[in-house]
Amino acid sequence: MTVDLTQFHDAFFEESFEALDAMEAALLKLDVGAPEPELINTIFRVAHSIKGGSATFGFSEIASFTHSLETLLDELRSGTMQVTPEVSDLLLKSVDVLRAMLRSVQATRPIDAQLVSDLQFDLEVVIARKNTPLAAPAREAPATPCAEDDTPSCWQVRFRPYRELLARGNDPLRLFRELGGLAEVRVQIDAQNLPSLADIQPQDCHLAWTLEVNGRISEEQIRQVFDWAEGDCELLIQRAPAEHPGCAPVPAAAPNPTPARDDAPAAPASTPVVEAPAKPESTPSALGDSGSIRVSVEKIDELMNTVGELVITQAMLSQLGGRFDGPQAEQLRAGLDQLERNMRELQESVMRVRMLPISFVFSRFPRMVRDMAHRLGKQIELKFSGEQTELDKTVLEKIGDPLVHLVRNCIDHGIEPPEKRAAAGKSAAGTVHLDASHRGGNIAVEVSDDGGGLDKSRILAKARDRGLVGPNDVLSDAEIYELIFLPGFSTAEKTTDLSGRGVGMDVVRRNVKELGGKIEVGSESGRGSRFTITLPLTLAIVDGQSVAVGTETYIVPLISIVESLQLKDAQVTRLSGQGEVFSFRGDYLPIIRMHSLFGVDPRTRALAEGLVVVVEGDGRRVGLFVDDLLGQQQVVIKSLEANYGHIDGVSGATILGDGSVALIVDVPGLIHIASLRAAA
Repeated sequence: MTVDLTQFHDAFFEESFEALDAMEAALLKLDVGAPEPELINTIFRVAHSIKGGSATFGFSEIASFTHSLETLLDELRSGTMQVTPEVSDLLLKSVDVLRAMLRSVQATRPIDAQLVSDLQFDLEVVIARKNTPLAAPAREAPATPCAEDDTPSCWQVRFRPYRELLARGNDPLRLFRELGGLAEVRVQIDAQNLPSLADIQPQDCHLAWTLEVNGRISEEQIRQVFDWAEGDCELLIQRAPAEHPGCAPVPAAAPNPTPARDDAPAAPASTPVVEAPAKPESTPSALGDSGSIRVSVEKIDELMNTVGELVITQAMLSQLGGRFDGPQAEQLRAGLDQLERNMRELQESVMRVRMLPISFVFSRFPRMVRDMAHRLGKQIELKFSGEQTELDKTVLEKIGDPLVHLVRNCIDHGIEPPEKRAAAGKSAAGTVHLDASHRGGNIAVEVSDDGGGLDKSRILAKARDRGLVGPNDVLSDAEIYELIFLPGFSTAEKTTDLSGRGVGMDVVRRNVKELGGKIEVGSESGRGSRFTITLPLTLAIVDGQSVAVGTETYIVPLISIVESLQLKDAQVTRLSGQGEVFSFRGDYLPIIRMHSLFGVDPRTRALAEGLVVVVEGDGRRVGLFVDDLLGQQQVVIKSLEANYGHIDGVSGATILGDGSVALIVDVPGLIHIASLRAAA
């Protein structure tokens, strides 16, 4: 029966990309000099797994390149090479090339053969230039007697590979060399199943080996060496007879206790031994780590939508239940209350399924910061806190690009060169800090640095040169900082591939706004800057304030609300051609009448008889005039664009408990519409 391996390709690519992320993180922790063994083992394990999987699926170019990478890593593991800046750079470039190769194969595009060949050549050159020759395993060295005072162990190991061992990326000689680094090893080869020269297939393994291992080594250590070949061989280990001085020669064989596979080379018989549990042949599966299972995002989205519909249905039933009277009405309401609690728990459980730690985003920055610092000649220390703070997967995917822009700006514009920092009494290495935390029902992500801070005079001068600010206008610090978010705004003196084109910060604000969040800036001259992004936990459900305008109900996201108040006529000032404004905390804010904006007949047009909700969006504050506040609630967001079309000032809709539809307000959009109308 032939197995169609293409069904496992998606799982292979997904697991390979995750493994490369782990490999890159381990490489960034390598110190120049002698490498930490566990880190090297982690890196080697990733390379070996990708090599084996690529060979299994027939991706020969990836398997060939990974083999060269594996050879270099093996030199580092054996201690015959040291980690140098050149080696570290080559290993990181190898990660980039492997990612590119995997993406090309995944998209059925040709691999950049020249790029791969050049780097593969560099890897082989570095290996050839190593100073210390590779230590060969002591195969014929006389065995040391098993003395009673130091209690060394003498083992007999029978290694019988399956025919596909080599095709899956395993190298028996590398295993023997690894074992030879732990103890004295004598090797006896069994070539009785070697076919004639004309019938030999280079990718097939026809040999078997019996090894005598003598030294201070445990059975577990031996098994760890052969762990790389688990599932591709039969491994039999036994302690050598005590009466054999110095681990006597291998005894004549007895029948093998393990049934041999048809394609496995026969080995000489032996006395009964302990058999390592063989792992059955397998291909990448949908299983993740132990105790977890991979589920497609589409299935989670469907589940989330269903739960959202149940929340709406439950709200309808609760509202209807309040109208009943009679002896059984209390029982009905008690049951509905229990249903509400259960629905809330179900909703939270499904949301947790979609939640991922923000460390998935943070993990991309160590490499980026390292490369940028090297190019700019700066010393940067990257710090993280709150990495385990969780947020919705959709938000997580979309917050990456804004954070990249902010971190790049901190390194390029914020952190000073080492000599300038030293002159200012600072340490030569600047610090970029990423922090995530829960704030109420939202997530706050801060990107800060200890650089020179934002240059207010320079920002203001550039804005005046471009006519964005009048020559006599007086702006607060917060208003000056807001100028950096204008499209095309940049204070860079020259354009480089890193900055100066003015296409960064406006993109950051737009992307954050699309996520229903906001961004704030703080800065102190000579001390650094801080950018704070506040985001909802999920895009599927929003915490909102219900407001009444005439007979309509609107939902204003709580993240946008600053305060609600009732105005007196004396507090309102009417400006000719500018509409109405009111004083709020030392500033004058414009009033937006929602009934006018949406064409609704209000209950009242008198400001003193309604309420004003102070909201903030895109760095500006306004007052929304409404008839009344109805209460706070969580609402399930329904897209209007998918079923109707885009509406300015509206981000979506929801279904209320009485079955009616309420529009969810897009605060930055409302402010923009009101500004255009005022200008007209």
